[in-house]
Amino acid sequence: MSDNSQSFVRVLGRGDVLALGFGAMIGFGWIVLVGDFVSAAGSAGAALAFVIGGVIMAFVGLAYAELVAAMPHAGGEHHYAMRAIGPKGAFTASWAMILGYVSVVAFEAVAVPQTLVYLFPDMAVGRLWTVAGYDVHAGLVAVGVAAAVLMTAVNYVGIKPASVFQTIAVLFLLLTGAAMVTGAFVGGSVDNMRPLFTGGAPGMFVVLVAVPFLFVGFDVIPQSASEIRLPYRVVGTLLVLSVFCATAWYVMVMLTAGSGLGPAELADSELASADAVAAMWDSATMGNLLVLGGVAGLLTSWNAFLIGGSRLIYAMAASRMLPAWFGRLHPRFRTPSNAVLFVGALSLVSPFFGEPMLGWLVNAGGLNIVVGFVTVVVSFLVLRRREPAMERPFTVPAGVPVGVVALVLSVGLLLLYLPGMPAALSWPNEWLMVLVWWVAGAALMWRLPRITAGPDAERRLVEVMDARSRPDPRA
Repeated sequence: MSDNSQSFVRVLGRGDVLALGFGAMIGFGWIVLVGDFVSAAGSAGAALAFVIGGVIMAFVGLAYAELVAAMPHAGGEHHYAMRAIGPKGAFTASWAMILGYVSVVAFEAVAVPQTLVYLFPDMAVGRLWTVAGYDVHAGLVAVGVAAAVLMTAVNYVGIKPASVFQTIAVLFLLLTGAAMVTGAFVGGSVDNMRPLFTGGAPGMFVVLVAVPFLFVGFDVIPQSASEIRLPYRVVGTLLVLSVFCATAWYVMVMLTAGSGLGPAELADSELASADAVAAMWDSATMGNLLVLGGVAGLLTSWNAFLIGGSRLIYAMAASRMLPAWFGRLHPRFRTPSNAVLFVGALSLVSPFFGEPMLGWLVNAGGLNIVVGFVTVVVSFLVLRRREPAMERPFTVPAGVPVGVVALVLSVGLLLLYLPGMPAALSWPNEWLMVLVWWVAGAALMWRLPRITAGPDAERRLVEVMDARSRPDPRA
């Protein structure tokens, strides 16, 4: 396969890659969901649940790590499934992940202004209309649209500016983490953490249900593989390391917030982590610092998923699965500029739907991201069996058993979204989003020819699709 991704600029180093993966996983849930988690499982129980969730994600991450080191091309999952399963498998993985990524980007465009309201209540002015019982305000829409334009512009002009932005935001996020840890020693109390465990297994299950949403993001690293200037083995190592860093972050938040306020007080708080820090430091200013940390988390996720989604759309276009317009690299900035504009344009729309859009996007996107996880793990197992001699700069020890465990765990996460399960999608809003997306996908997939999987599957697919598009000389 001729690698179009060589046209990208390789500028991302170790710190950039780690900030990309870690920042993608740390959104806003650590601010608002702590009260629910501690109430359900206790502070230590919630922390233990995140350790378990981190282990689950680490198994899936190991499969990704081996594949990204072996096939370091922009578009990650697209190339793994193409080689292992063929074009239809590649389309399934890519189409699922694109909805997941776009949903996160759109989520952030709504969540940023909704979060800033806590600091600037006067922003919620100019009622426009009502969606699902919630008022949509012109002030919040304006902030969301402005933020979407800014984030899109940063990504349009190059991966390096986007990476610098990511690193600065992650450093600020770490500053707020230091404030939480220090505050726990200054004004925290072990008495606030009691009972350490409550609710038993059902309580921990409440936390585990949130794992797909809170940990998604390490998979953004493979999307930008063509822009990383590191040995391929190191890229795989950093991917797994980012999962462990996110696990440590969530464990830290559960324990420190639990030491600042008791379970009942955390449960009654809209911004539990911020209120806990304000109590530990006896300072409203420190609580506001945590809210700004939450905004930083939103921006790091937004930036990372805009990078990931645009690169995946680019890869599909390069394989002729999407119109060639999406596969254009900017001649100066070396970014998939049209794909960036497309994802950015979608994020401009979501603020007009207001707060109800948050839940719809999380659930519909989460289901599709887990579909992508399952496809990647299947690809990992298929390639281990079919191509044992394939060069693997990062090789997972006990690869097949690890892959089987990852498959079982990822299928288990997928089941959580089905009717009757704790994270089941709602009808009509969430299921309708998923159904419309996949009906459109089925129409595009129907065009794909029958191409057997293998190392040159993408090259053969491109040749067939290009031949179809050329005019018949006999006509």
